[in-house]
Amino acid sequence: MQITFVRHATMILSYGGRKLLIDPMFGGAESMDPIRNTPNQRRNPLVDLPFDPREMAQLLEKLDAIFVTHTHQDHWDQIARESLAKSLPLFCQPEDLSGFADARFDNLQPVERDLTWQEIHITRTGGQHGSGELGEQMGPVSGFLLQAEGEPSVYVVGDSIWCREVEDVLRVHQPDVVIVNAGAAQFLTGDPITMAADDVLRVLRALPASRVVAVHMEAINHCLLKRAQLQEFIHQADSAYTLDIPQDGVAINIE
Repeated sequence: MQITFVRHATMILSYGGRKLLIDPMFGGAESMDPIRNTPNQRRNPLVDLPFDPREMAQLLEKLDAIFVTHTHQDHWDQIARESLAKSLPLFCQPEDLSGFADARFDNLQPVERDLTWQEIHITRTGGQHGSGELGEQMGPVSGFLLQAEGEPSVYVVGDSIWCREVEDVLRVHQPDVVIVNAGAAQFLTGDPITMAADDVLRVLRALPASRVVAVHMEAINHCLLKRAQLQEFIHQADSAYTLDIPQDGVAINIE
């Protein structure tokens, strides 16, 4: 298994003999407006893609499927909608089905609870994109748990804070690899809507033998938690924990 981390929440999983694209955001630096009502108003994405166009084309060759946890523009942007092959299997939460159909994707695979595709068992998981009224306003979000014979189980948490839904997946399934969206994304009011440093620490404490990978940092204007800050927080909490915090463009091999 290999995780090729692109940027923010965009990555490619080589898993079960398949090439899976997760939450594609392909726009160039400053091609999108800032997230409004946030502590800074820099244009998004804050950084460019780590690969030149030729390299990106090679990376996206022979994709087998797309997974979209939800359709906020930092997980599914206009370039992804326009450039990806409409015939690719696209796994999503049922709430987003009509939007993908309107974009003329014709191999839609909404996951109600779980299904098996190409010998990969896919379970859609819940989450909370923030707390209280703000979390409700952010709309539904999902994650995906992938399991295949001969492969480690992988839990892509998606845009969620630490909550009962996440805790239950960790307790019941005990995934070998957990990919969390950190960054502590925040508006001018309210608590973070993605995992802050203490949320990531809870994941590490829940599954100390699993490999935890933190992404979703330093690319969108309202993600305030930096990689170095997260690494230092975890180290100060318990130096025995190992947390992967990949730079853009890095591939992680997992046995």
